[in-house]
Amino acid sequence: MTRKSVNKRFARVTRATKETDIKLELTIEGEGKCSITTGIPFMDHMLTLMAAHGFFDLTLDAKGDIEIDDHHTIEDIGMVLGEAFNKAVGNRKGIKRYGRGLVPMDEALASVVIDFSNRPFLVYHVNLRRETAGRFDAQLVQEFLRAFVNRSGTTLHVNLMYGQNTHHIIEAVFKAFGQALDEATMLDSRIAGVRSTKGIL
Repeated sequence: MTRKSVNKRFARVTRATKETDIKLELTIEGEGKCSITTGIPFMDHMLTLMAAHGFFDLTLDAKGDIEIDDHHTIEDIGMVLGEAFNKAVGNRKGIKRYGRGLVPMDEALASVVIDFSNRPFLVYHVNLRRETAGRFDAQLVQEFLRAFVNRSGTTLHVNLMYGQNTHHIIEAVFKAFGQALDEATMLDSRIAGVRSTKGIL
């Protein structure tokens, strides 16, 4: 299995609505380099962590109606990122398909498991003592991941094993998310077609 590829897997996705205007470029065989501007500093930080720990190159410019709240922007970023991964892996031939991430962040421990199954499903068990991290609405993490799942065609299980600090918990989730994406999209020379006994995903 390798991350080295003559033809790097790449996707460019844009989305423009009355609520948001988003441009995203994704390279799977990257180095974790990113340029992210969403107007939501906490989300910039989390996506930077995801890219770094997943070794993806990510460029994202998102403008949204954050004067109302952050919901539309974060949900649409999830949609665009999910679509980008779906385009970049294409027919899913040769990828490991399954990926796992388990990350500690001080007192918090988060687990993320993903399957590029073409069957969108989200399981999200993250109980928080506080619903905000600074000015960030922590409930929007679930909305982001739900949007990602629906557009990427993935099954995603996110579980908080334990933790107290909301910032630490969300950071552990995004780092584990990056790890899981890295493993699941990795090419494996042992897989001739798609990793399914059905022959198709």
